[in-house]
Amino acid sequence: MTSSFDFAPLFPAGLPAPSARWTGLAKYSFVGGNNDSEQLPLEGLIEATNLALRREGRSLATYGLAHGPQGYLPLREFLVTKLKRDAGITCTVDDLMIVSGSLQALDLVNATLLTRGDTVIFEQDSYQGSLTRLARLGVNVVGVPLDEDGMRMDVLAATLADLKSRGIRPKYIYTIPTVQNPTGSIMPESRRAELVRLATEYGVPIFEDDCYADLVWSGQRPRAIHAMSPNGGVIHIGSFSKSIAPALRVGFIVAPWEVMSRMLALKTDAGSGALEQMVLAAYCKPHFASHVPALTKALRTKLDTLMEALNEQFGTAAEFEEPKGGIFLWVKLPDQVDTLKLYQAALAAGVSINPGPEWSTDKSHSSSRLRLCFASPSHQQIREGVAVLAEVCRKEFGVPARSANVEKRA
Repeated sequence: MTSSFDFAPLFPAGLPAPSARWTGLAKYSFVGGNNDSEQLPLEGLIEATNLALRREGRSLATYGLAHGPQGYLPLREFLVTKLKRDAGITCTVDDLMIVSGSLQALDLVNATLLTRGDTVIFEQDSYQGSLTRLARLGVNVVGVPLDEDGMRMDVLAATLADLKSRGIRPKYIYTIPTVQNPTGSIMPESRRAELVRLATEYGVPIFEDDCYADLVWSGQRPRAIHAMSPNGGVIHIGSFSKSIAPALRVGFIVAPWEVMSRMLALKTDAGSGALEQMVLAAYCKPHFASHVPALTKALRTKLDTLMEALNEQFGTAAEFEEPKGGIFLWVKLPDQVDTLKLYQAALAAGVSINPGPEWSTDKSHSSSRLRLCFASPSHQQIREGVAVLAEVCRKEFGVPARSANVEKRA
């Protein structure tokens, strides 16, 4: 047997730690942004695929379908209409760029605005994918705590004033104002106006991540922050991952040309997947407005099942605010529970969870918190998985003090 070539000496300094091999989803998977497979509009997507390919499939022979680097024009036209109707955003197709999911949007915005040593302002509990990217970039993240209405403006004002007094101008304020990840809160319009006012006063742009904004239980959302900005100081990103399907990897950016032109120069992938864009355009124009309410209705019932299961299995040991939409529940367990350790023990028992410290700028604040995705598992899997999680937690940390099959809790 010949020895394998040793690549290790050739790796440059600063590479991320190596990934583990994929071993499949856990039996009870409450992680990631996966959605409800039963609500995926499969037949509609099949019809849209046939329609798109028969109508203009031969354009796949040309990079970008000859629609330019900002993406497939009919999909951008759909977004112009949708964003105006749903979020109050007035934009043109030239203000939009289609990207490979919101993760590429994050990378393009960061590559355009950030360098090592820069400072950005974040919600204290926030999207893990955003936080890990900034850690790799060597960017200083200043967290602002949240309440039931999202980022607290009093603390943001104090933070901006403190940074200014030290000669620091943040490169952006990152917020997920509509169905915040992981807390599920929705920032009211009055607070959005205050955020715009503070950002304008201090000359700091707002980076608005609206990836979950379609999944609001009430069907009504406040205007996007982008729609409220008087000076164009907001970069807005969104995605079809939560409304249609995450594996399609289609997102979008709305930004002023001054920034868009710089991001286009950095988007060197020869264009995001064209077939996905064609299919989405063909499907969304006639069906999007009726599909989303059906999806949110199904997700809401799964949330109810999850909250009932937590109340039954954990009782008062599990604290949570009911989210106003989305696919996640942010849960607080007693302080003695270390969710990073709970994650390992639960995974060995077939339950995967997202431990809180990975979703926060303050690891101690979130050490006993966890994020549960309720969209992907079935109702039965939710109930069974929470029961297994409670048993593991009781063995590891004595929480809950007694198992549900011994003492039922109201």
